[in-house]
Amino acid sequence: MLLTEEKTKKGILEKIPECILISKKGKASSISKLIKGDNLEAMKYLANEGGLKGKIDLVYIDPPFSTNNVFRMSEGKANSISRSNSDNVAYDDRLTGPDYLEFIRERLILLKELMSEKASIYFHIDYRIGHYVKVLMDGVFGKEHFINDITRIKCNPKNFDRRAFGNIKDLILFYSKTGRHVWNDPKSRFSEEDIKRLFKKFDEDGRRYTTIPLHAPGETKDGPTGKRWREMLPPKGRHWRSEPSVLEELDKKGLVEWSKNGVPRKKIYADEKYGKKIQDIIEFKDPQYPTYPTEKNLDLLKLLVETSSNKDSVVFDCFCGSGTTLKAAQDLGRKWIGIDKSEEAIKVALKRLTPKETKLFAAEYEFEYLEQGHQRYL
Repeated sequence: MLLTEEKTKKGILEKIPECILISKKGKASSISKLIKGDNLEAMKYLANEGGLKGKIDLVYIDPPFSTNNVFRMSEGKANSISRSNSDNVAYDDRLTGPDYLEFIRERLILLKELMSEKASIYFHIDYRIGHYVKVLMDGVFGKEHFINDITRIKCNPKNFDRRAFGNIKDLILFYSKTGRHVWNDPKSRFSEEDIKRLFKKFDEDGRRYTTIPLHAPGETKDGPTGKRWREMLPPKGRHWRSEPSVLEELDKKGLVEWSKNGVPRKKIYADEKYGKKIQDIIEFKDPQYPTYPTEKNLDLLKLLVETSSNKDSVVFDCFCGSGTTLKAAQDLGRKWIGIDKSEEAIKVALKRLTPKETKLFAAEYEFEYLEQGHQRYL
């Protein structure tokens, strides 16, 4: 017999050991925090004593991928291909099978506790384990709150000699907590080729433009968008994109183009459009010389942070590694919280998050750095 979601959550929360977080350096008053410790125990503390339950607007995680490898690094070198067994352990990724999936499920449940009603989560994973994680996320967040699986082109094509297609992608699973998530519609700038291809018309001033229909699919039974404008009804099975009064204003401003047959279309000017909607296949290749194994592209994280959080949001990453998510949030003016238990990860993250001009004294940190302790040892 399967446990209900509530019983499962209750059992998981009860078995997590109590811990405390001890401030080591930086501004204790800052919302932004870097935490060294076990993320499950630290998240329980943040949700309860930390007062962050329901306060996180954006979660991005890039956890271990269940590769059955140990990732190592040495000073100035974090390339996973060229690593040496004498290098320091960055993180251990030898948890596999059902144990790995339970490890992930527990953390998803805690993450949901921390997420606000307008929150979303991006889970970065690869093709070998991603479909199992998708089932877990459906169970925790609900299939109805699945938004996208995003294909990320991660590297240049490889020519390895094996009986398989080359792998140049990984996967980002995107879910909302409630369906009312923050959304700042992401656009990519038009190239010159895009402009020439998409905006083929010129007005009397030489401005490039194109036109789009003034109507959209779906009939309006009640309301102004189903009524007549200029003695015309929208085509069968469609409705006006705007109320007739708005269409009238557009026409007065010269933004409606009429065909020879009297069909109206709205003018869209190239110089007024920021760009085109970003699709679910994106190319953000990983750094060629990473500071930490499996370090992700900073511009990728900036895209996700800018799209799914606001200036007053808190961004959260409980597998923060080298701190790329935190750096992206910091650069974009968001508050952030990151957790990792790796000594090497914390070293790299502290270095990246501390401005180069910061003075020697720890109080000059613009964030707080904490380490986990356990109550039984105090």
